[in-house]
Amino acid sequence: MSKERAQRRAAREHEAGLRAAAKAAEQERRERRAARTRPLKAAAGVLRPAPGMGRPTGVLERRRRQQNGLLVALLLVLVIVVWVVRPDWAARFGIVVLVVLAFPVLRLLLFSRR
Repeated sequence: MSKERAQRRAAREHEAGLRAAAKAAEQERRERRAARTRPLKAAAGVLRPAPGMGRPTGVLERRRRQQNGLLVALLLVLVIVVWVVRPDWAARFGIVVLVVLAFPVLRLLLFSRR
């Protein structure tokens, strides 16, 4: 009887060892993959923010969103006016490219915090 129990215990321990080894291999594979993809995600800006560092809120953030929205609206009106007034496609695409390139510069010049 005790010999059977010893054999069953040995079989259980063997199975537990196999499961532990498989779990350790899976964990190691996950860690290797995370180490491989971490620099790519960091370069792409995909990493999650630290806890408590979500989307900014408050008066300053609301003002920044309003200013950006106003600037986008004005530039969109400019694009629409040029699109209606100018019949040639070069001018139409030119104003779109100009607006896309000018947005960050205008935002910096008009709404600088300093």
